[in-house]
Amino acid sequence: MTPIQIQLVRDSWAQVQPIQAAAADLFYARLFELAPETRPLFRRDIHAQGAMLMKMLDSVVAGLDRLPELMPVAAALARRHVGYGVQPRHYDTVGTALMWTLEQGLGSAFTPHVRQAWLTAYSTLACAMKAAAADAAPAAAA
Repeated sequence: MTPIQIQLVRDSWAQVQPIQAAAADLFYARLFELAPETRPLFRRDIHAQGAMLMKMLDSVVAGLDRLPELMPVAAALARRHVGYGVQPRHYDTVGTALMWTLEQGLGSAFTPHVRQAWLTAYSTLACAMKAAAADAAPAAAA
């Protein structure tokens, strides 16, 4: 990611922070609309899950300029998600739901440049997570 992209993500995330609970609700509603089969993967209260998602996104956004430190954390998260039943295709659906949520929350501030910065950030993490999940999947199946 370029420094400009990192700043775009951080600036736009600062605009989402005051509405994090609503953004989490929008995200999960959209995710379950796009992929209803994912609903059973979430066993805890969805509002608590949403708070965890927002906390994780806070950490990711804060760490974008330290990606080498962030990648092992993302890989560990992906390995845990294999045990929950997350499939590789779910990462794409999560990305779609996230972009939609950001668009809803930011409105006209979700410019093409901001969208591209978020896509770059999400793609970087999702690719690392998919790779870690693929490595973990055979072990989980055994």
